Amino acid sequence: MTNDDLPPTDRQDLRTAADAVLSRLVGAPSGAARLREDQWRAIEALVADKRRALVVQRTGWGKSAVYFVATALLRERGAGPTVIVSPLLALMRNQVDAAARAGIHARTINSSNTEEWDTIRREVAAGEVDVLLVSPERLNNPDFRDQVLPELAAATGLLVVDEAHCISDWGHDFRPDYRRLRTMLADLPPGVPVLATTATANARVTADVAEQLGTGGGSDALVLRGPLDRESLSLGVLRLPDAAHRMAWLAEHLDELPGSGIVYTLTVAAAEEVTAFLRQSGHTVASYTGKTENADRRQAEEDLLANRVKALVATSALGMGFDKPDLGFVIHLGSPSSPIAYYQQVGRAGRGVEHAEVLLLPGKEDQAIWEYFASIAFPPEEQVRRTLDVLARAERPLSLPALEPLVELRRSRLETMLKVLDVDGAVRRVQGGWISTGVPWTYDTERYAWVAKQRAAEQQAMRDYVTTTDCRMEFLRRQLDDDEAAPCGRCDNCTKPRFTDSVSPAALAAAQGELARAGVEVEPRKMWPTGLPAVGVELKGRIPAGEQAAPGRALGRLSDIGWGNRLRPLLAPQAPDGPVPDDVANAVIGVLADWAKGPGGWASGQPDAPPRPVGVVTLASRTRPLLLRSLGTRIAETGRLPLLGSIGYTGDITQVSRSNSAQRLKALHGALTVPPALVEALGQADGPVLLVDDMTETGWTIAVAARMLRRAGAQGVLPLVLAVQA
Repeated sequence: MTNDDLPPTDRQDLRTAADAVLSRLVGAPSGAARLREDQWRAIEALVADKRRALVVQRTGWGKSAVYFVATALLRERGAGPTVIVSPLLALMRNQVDAAARAGIHARTINSSNTEEWDTIRREVAAGEVDVLLVSPERLNNPDFRDQVLPELAAATGLLVVDEAHCISDWGHDFRPDYRRLRTMLADLPPGVPVLATTATANARVTADVAEQLGTGGGSDALVLRGPLDRESLSLGVLRLPDAAHRMAWLAEHLDELPGSGIVYTLTVAAAEEVTAFLRQSGHTVASYTGKTENADRRQAEEDLLANRVKALVATSALGMGFDKPDLGFVIHLGSPSSPIAYYQQVGRAGRGVEHAEVLLLPGKEDQAIWEYFASIAFPPEEQVRRTLDVLARAERPLSLPALEPLVELRRSRLETMLKVLDVDGAVRRVQGGWISTGVPWTYDTERYAWVAKQRAAEQQAMRDYVTTTDCRMEFLRRQLDDDEAAPCGRCDNCTKPRFTDSVSPAALAAAQGELARAGVEVEPRKMWPTGLPAVGVELKGRIPAGEQAAPGRALGRLSDIGWGNRLRPLLAPQAPDGPVPDDVANAVIGVLADWAKGPGGWASGQPDAPPRPVGVVTLASRTRPLLLRSLGTRIAETGRLPLLGSIGYTGDITQVSRSNSAQRLKALHGALTVPPALVEALGQADGPVLLVDDMTETGWTIAVAARMLRRAGAQGVLPLVLAVQA
């Protein structure tokens, strides 16, 4: 149907009905609210013309109003339920509440409510559900894909792809599960409208999404792309000397910021550090990361929505879908690696207030963190080919735990790769695991190289954003290919800065003290990974208590903004070897002293305190022999302990240092040796020993070394390392 097929009077009636639904949605008197012109154009295309539409509009513009109003109108005309593919549970919760205000009955299908799936399917079949929200991960669940998805495709009256930039690997938040939408789109009956929405997409991402969803190119689709200025946001950058200055500034100035808001960090460790320090400084804040339990996440969201906390200190786990119209500020301690990702996060603020503060406090560690996340991107071709070959030879489906030992990839990276291969048709997820389809597959070297190049360009753009003397909002809008970008007149470059970089000596001293606090517990491995016999290592099940390491200690995490900043350059692959620096050695001695005197320590005075260590053993290192030898010597001399010797290597394990647990253990098995002199010394040692290493990433080197030491006669093994890779 075209515009000419529906008389103007009918379209006017449709517009009147649409405004009435909007009024219910926002809680206004009937007809008091009126759609934006582009909102109406999208609704008209979906309801009257049954077209496909791609809407790229800034956060807070009202994209959800488009699909809720369209849903109400389509349902009144007898259409089936709207299916919304939505990436986050937080978004789903908000959407269900919003739909209810408009009299729309919404339900969700996601990993947290599997016990309700059958009931929801019956409600959908009975026509009782107006909106069904599903997570993209459901699209590749075998039961859902093969049983539920065909039913939905046949019955749906409108398909909505929310946060559609996730479908593009050019975007900042690529999710391969989203590409399963191609299957659902192909199965939709003719004339079913499709709406894709996003707030964070430049021209390249927009074109990619449009192509993949069939909402661009030669299709009869409506693409609505609006200006991305947010008139409520005042952008600024504060360049402070180090992490201590940034934390001190935040502690001193947090109460000056309007309302409540979000403090973003780049890592989980940083979020936890900052939360602890702000609480000690008297602020009411909560941590929100990928490691936060679901119940705690919901509580944190509710506390922020109700202004019971001044801020959530969050990683990117708090992003798409969190909607607080009166959010007064967004602060970043560290730069995101992409202007698009940065714009998406700052867009949380100022939706329903006239003024919101946005401040970026970049850190020297940002580049190292960007590089780490880049290192876990799509694997190189030889690893992909290896996985395909293993699946092709398998006689049955292989689960992730079964497949992991056979390929040199960690589970999370392996799963992401398989999802991409599934979309490309080379593998398929079935009951019991993954199988090869036998369909030829080509490694798109050119595309992956372009993606890597794009990532590098985005990182440079963030550095340029920090140093630019031009309008910051205009800079961000141009990065998102906003043709209407112009100076905002509000940022710190358009006007004078609203905040100084001053920090009081007391606040700085407190922050320095917090960041100088050393010591992280190192949990021992207690179970061997599954599938070791498949790679020729006859170990399985629980590690016997008499062969385990005890809980240990590390000076810090490499992702910390305190000791992490000191340890990263020291332990970088290209760093020169040399004796342990005095400040690092003294800090390790401090960790050892705190460990001894702390709860359960050998010097705690508690009746059940363990024995004092009676010697020091180091792990030999090919890359840092001087560092480890000097560290072991300093610990032994300070603690007045004998340096008993060193565990050596007989094999080469460097090529799988970032591999999965099974492959790591395969490389370690038989590669470590306890020299005879050390065996003799252990036989004479009447107590546990300290096992000293530079870094632990997976914990398996410590686990294997501890097992060997215990078998050689050590009465206990206490790991002590410089850094945890986390």
